[in-house]
Amino acid sequence: MDNQNSTATQNSTHSVVIGYVLWIFGFMGSHRFYYGRPVSGTIWFCTLGLLGVGWIIDLFLIPGMDRSAGRRFKSGKIDYNLCWILLTFLGLFGVHRFYMGKWVTGVIWLLTGGLFTLGYLYDFWTLNDQISEING
Repeated sequence: MDNQNSTATQNSTHSVVIGYVLWIFGFMGSHRFYYGRPVSGTIWFCTLGLLGVGWIIDLFLIPGMDRSAGRRFKSGKIDYNLCWILLTFLGLFGVHRFYMGKWVTGVIWLLTGGLFTLGYLYDFWTLNDQISEING
């Protein structure tokens, strides 16, 4: 019974479906940032998914990345999937920061275009940890 509960907890932070949707843009590292792998996400971004080879290999690695993220990050009141969608599509406006309850930085992001896009990039690197901290 405990094993089933831990499996349910593991799967509650990230989604394989969203991982695969982001994989479509994986040559830019999107799915790797989502699963909490900012270093390899940056490498994928700079090399177009290791010239496409790493991108294809990741097609098979996503389920493992999802399990790893489920063990690493804490579920709670802030939904990782919603927050990542907000960051990806509305991040320059700080909507994801408002959702997390970070009103001051949300206003700063709104007025400065994600702190002149540097804050937006910072959030790609650290969003999972920020959510996990709030959920902890």
